[in-house]
Amino acid sequence: MSSLKTDVLIVGSGIGGLYTALNLDAQLNITIVTNSKIRDCNSYLAQGGVTTVIPDDEDSFIEDTLAAGHFKNNHETLKIVARESWKNIKTLIDMGAEFQKNENGELKFTKEAAHSKKRILFHGSETGKMIMETLIENIEKRENITILEDSELLDLKIFKNSVYGGFFRSKNKNFSVDSKIVVLATGGIGGLFKNSTNHENIKGISLALAQRHNIEAKDIECIQLHPTALDDSSKKRLFLLSEALRGEGAVIRDAKGERFVDELLPRDKVTESIIKRKNNNNNYQIYLDATELDSDYIKNRFEGIYNECFERGYDITTDLIPISPAQHYFMGGIKTNLKGRSSCQYLYVVGEAACTGLHGKNRLASNSLLEALVFGRKAASDINIHIKDITLTENLASEDEWCPEKAAREIIIRHRGDLKNELRHY
Repeated sequence: MSSLKTDVLIVGSGIGGLYTALNLDAQLNITIVTNSKIRDCNSYLAQGGVTTVIPDDEDSFIEDTLAAGHFKNNHETLKIVARESWKNIKTLIDMGAEFQKNENGELKFTKEAAHSKKRILFHGSETGKMIMETLIENIEKRENITILEDSELLDLKIFKNSVYGGFFRSKNKNFSVDSKIVVLATGGIGGLFKNSTNHENIKGISLALAQRHNIEAKDIECIQLHPTALDDSSKKRLFLLSEALRGEGAVIRDAKGERFVDELLPRDKVTESIIKRKNNNNNYQIYLDATELDSDYIKNRFEGIYNECFERGYDITTDLIPISPAQHYFMGGIKTNLKGRSSCQYLYVVGEAACTGLHGKNRLASNSLLEALVFGRKAASDINIHIKDITLTENLASEDEWCPEKAAREIIIRHRGDLKNELRHY
């Protein structure tokens, strides 16, 4: 088996992984490994925007996030995210990120469900794509960063509760990477579900590794269904209809044309109402209705969503759009501290793969990208301080055969808790 050596191994190419890499010391040798192409990640699909907390909004942001998370959030995590939000948004802008601006050239904010005010920065309906392209452009300028695509993580090299790299498979050939530090940025669990807005390659590898190596995980039962995915059984991945549509005035109707839910409630409440309505009425169709909004504004504000729906036979400015809840986000994951560290020495976890405690039992819209930025930077800062004291160690762990996807699926089935009945359909 061939072997590579690097200072920092990052597994995953979403915003969490790329932003962590860009905040690491430029003198470090960094290797980013992803199981598909660099753009095949959930970050690239993010539509609505990124929560941006300005100083006089910190208390309100914390209250909104607590309410959405059923007050099960980690308060210290909330304070850090609120306090460090603008610093990371400004870093993105300095890197070249172009958020929407108003006619005066000032940043334009929008509102999404369960936010008490407008605090979401956005780029049309393709915010994730814009941020990802910005990060990729910056990554490509860094000679110390190597990207390996189409390489699946099989296992971590762990010996006596310390990680020393990973085992991978690429085009039927296995290889290993030896590293001083490993950062898992492998995303959530959507690929395990029949109906999900996630990429198919996101299959809970971090969760499976946590169980295999006794790494502490948290809130495994906390799985979020998004209430408004385009109901299209012909596609393996359901297309998300952003919360921002409802923030701009779109409403939810049943087959009789009646509104039956406050569209700006937290995601779990809206989803619960839709499922209940369907179950009580022979599973009939539910719709998202944006037809009363200004059509030119909708076509420009949500260009990506408009074009995708139009290609599938729906004009969102004139047609009712059939919707269905779909698995969207995983609030649980490998438990991390406020520096991104896991219970396994030298193993950091960022993004959806981590459980920082920010979201509690239910994620507030647009908080995921912000979390990835804040804790990607926190992890990078901690690594920069401590990596000089770590010696690269080889050949302390050996590879054996197992199936991460099967292990992750079994974990989710055991822990699906209150969503047991709902998840039968998804």
